[in-house]
This record gives sequence, structure tokens and C-alpha cells, in this order.
Amino acid sequence: MISIYNSLSRKKEDLVPHVPGKVKMYTCGVTVYDDCHVGHARSLYIFDVIKKYLQYRGFRVTLVRNITDVDDKIINRARQDGVAFDDIRARYIKSYERDLAALGIARADVEPLATENIPGMIAHIGKLIAKGTAYVIDGDVYFSVRLFKDYGKLSGQTLDEMMTAVRIEKDEKKKDPLDFALWKKSKEGEPAWPSPWGPGRPGWHIECSTMSMYYLKTESLDIHAGGLDLIFPHHENEIAQAEALTGKPFAKYWIHHGLLTIDGRKMSKSLGNFYTIQDVLKQFSPDILKLFFLSAHYRSPIDFTFDGLKNSRRALDKMAEFVDRAHAARRGIAKIKSLVGYPVELQEFRRRFEEAMDDDFNTAQGLAVLFDIVTVGNKLLSSVRSRGVALQACRLLLELAEVLGFKIESASRAQVIGSSVRLKTAPPAGSAAAETLLPADVKKLVQERQEARQKKDFKRADEIRDYLKAHGVSIEDTKKAA
Repeated sequence: MISIYNSLSRKKEDLVPHVPGKVKMYTCGVTVYDDCHVGHARSLYIFDVIKKYLQYRGFRVTLVRNITDVDDKIINRARQDGVAFDDIRARYIKSYERDLAALGIARADVEPLATENIPGMIAHIGKLIAKGTAYVIDGDVYFSVRLFKDYGKLSGQTLDEMMTAVRIEKDEKKKDPLDFALWKKSKEGEPAWPSPWGPGRPGWHIECSTMSMYYLKTESLDIHAGGLDLIFPHHENEIAQAEALTGKPFAKYWIHHGLLTIDGRKMSKSLGNFYTIQDVLKQFSPDILKLFFLSAHYRSPIDFTFDGLKNSRRALDKMAEFVDRAHAARRGIAKIKSLVGYPVELQEFRRRFEEAMDDDFNTAQGLAVLFDIVTVGNKLLSSVRSRGVALQACRLLLELAEVLGFKIESASRAQVIGSSVRLKTAPPAGSAAAETLLPADVKKLVQERQEARQKKDFKRADEIRDYLKAHGVSIEDTKKAA
């Protein structure tokens, strides 16, 4: 039985979805006004792992992850850049999709855009007005917080405590400082959609409430997920809007990941410690970044450091070296995968892995099991008599790594860092790299790419990088060549 720490009840609970065997899960997605940073990467990845593990345990999972493409931040970015609102939306939706692909993170089953669902939001708001829990003032619509008796149940705050966190503006029109906007009257030059209350746009909170219920086809979700920083006010407001409308619990389980800091400090552009996903992937592979995230429990805060990434690279190398040894023991990883069943001595590893992950998705403990497999597998490979079990251990390692959403690639593949090339061994026989690229060819292309970068011909540099990647050669750009 899988247990989940429920932020609503503040305790671990057994996962029992509304429909046996099916999990309907919603997670808050990105707001597309800038490139995604490493904090977004953790959120996107960890919920992808949770989905994968639920599927591994036999659940049919439907994941909806929205894209907020109408928001004050997007409007302000458009003004700052002197471009149209739609241009900013399109630019950063494309950037988000590029980052997902680069990280090797699957798209959600549905990734709705807020701008494509405004009619549903207007209908939701209209019903709240009809129920008396929302009111209109001069083209704006607000939710009456004090009329929802359970407000604060997720964050555990009283209304008085919330008041200390509310900034009251001089021109405030709402009846109560705690009331929040469901619909915002558009100002001149801002994007607007027609509504019964005049042209405007939806508030941020109503977007998630409306889209989650619509696309998951339910008024009560199984799991609602997001970052710890979204509990108040965003998730608190989602609950109020949804439950005031339906009279039903909005979500059975609320799960929140811990926050990410940079070298012990909050990530901030002003502090110069703001790293986008693309910044990090210039120096480290996606799987190294994933291994770094897995090393901490998802609910725990994690401090992002480049030393931590280097440790994760060494850990991934150890796994890859074991895979290479197993590869050498029998021709081709494909044959290792074709072996059927696992001997009893390896089943204990699977049991321990599942025990760790069943306990609120404890990836740190699950990852420790994978390292134990490597340790035992290396010992088994040293004896000809136990080599068959070692090959099974390798297959189990690859299987469980896949559940955790990362790959263990052969250490024998070329790793290119800066302008230098390291070839530990020749590329595996039969691979695309072995068939079309010799080490000398790789070195020549890398040199050409380095020269292109120095000339700021980044288009050519990217073409060479993509060509090498397609042939099994990974390039990692660093400030100094290794």
C-alpha cells in the first residue's frame, strides 16, 4: 500500500483513489513570462517520477498540468520588452516545451492553456456570483473569503494571521482585504476577453480550479500537487472557489514539494544566482540533474550547488561503469534485458525499492537501493560462476532507473567537455557512433564547434552539437575544458 503525506490532514495516509485503480492528478504548471529555472525543473521532474511510480504499481494515472498564459507577470514582461502580449506567450511556451524535451520529462496527459479555457472560467465565476459567494464591483469580481467557513484549512492559518500577509492598496475596491480577484477588469492596452461584467481577464486562482475539474472530469480530484510556496494563497483559494461551487471536497490528497535554494540562499536574479534549466544543461546532463534531485526527499528543501551536481555525476558514472562491465560480460545490453525473471537474491532489492517508494515516494532511499545493486553486481561479476546473476542485477538496475525517470548510459560513450574529448573505450559495436564516427572524426567536429563558438556562430555550433548527439556523443560545455 502506498502512503502519501497529505498536506491537508498533515499526516501520512494510504492512497485510496475515488475509483479503484485510477488516479486523477493535477499539478500547477509554469507561468510563461520567462525561461524555466532549476526550481521548475525539480517540480516538473518529481511529479513525473510520482506518476511513473504509480503506473509501475499498477495504477492508471491521468495527469493534468496547466500552463498559465495570461497573468500580470506576462503583461509586465511584454511592456518591459516592448512587444505584444501574444509574442511573450508564444516565446516562453516554446521555451518551456524545449526544456521539457531537453530534460527528457514526459508531457502531461493534458496541458491546457488558460487562454483556451476562459469561457469555462466565466461560467464558474457566474455560478459563484449566483450563490452569493462572489460579488461584482466596477467590472471586477471578487470572492468573499469570510463566507467560506473552511478558508484556511490547508495552510492552517486563521483569518487574523492571514491579514498580516495582505497588502491593502489605497484604491482597494473589494469589501474585505482578504477577498481575492476572480475576474480583473482590463486596463487600456491589456489583453481582454468579453464577459457579463465587462472586458477583462481571469484571476490566477480560478484558472486552476476550473481547468483541473474540467479536464479530469471530476469535482473531486484524487491528488493535487504543487510547490510548498503555493499553499497560501493559491491552493487555499483554489479550494474555496471549487468547494463553494460544488459543495464537495476539491482534492482528497494534497502533496507539496520543498523549495530549492542556491548555495544556501533564495534564488534571485539580483543576487546573480539565478540558473535557468538551459544554463545547467550546458554543463551537466539531464540525468545528472535528475540524480541530484532524487538524492533528497521531495518534501524536503534542497540546496542547489555545482559541487552537488559533480557528486551526482560521479554517482552516475559508477552506475554506468557497472553497466559497461556487464556489457563486456555478455554481448550487448539487449541480451541482458532479454533474460527472464529475477533470482531470489535479487528480489530483495526490488522489495526494498518498493518499500522506500511506497513510503511517500522516498526517492533518496530508493536511490540507495540502486547503488546497493551496483555494489553487489560488481562483486558478482568478479566470479565467472555468478556472472549470470550479475547480468540479472544489471537488468534490474536499468528497470528501476527507468521507473525513476533517468537513464544509465554506457560509460564507454564519448563525453565531450569544453573543447576536449574523453573516450574511455571505443563506442559499442553496432551503435550509430561506431558505424559512422571514429574518434578522430569526433575530435575534428568538436574543434570545429569550438571555433564556431569563439566566432559567435552559435547556429553552426548547435548544428554540430545536435549531429554529435544523434550519433551517441554527448557534449557538455563548461567554462574550462576538462
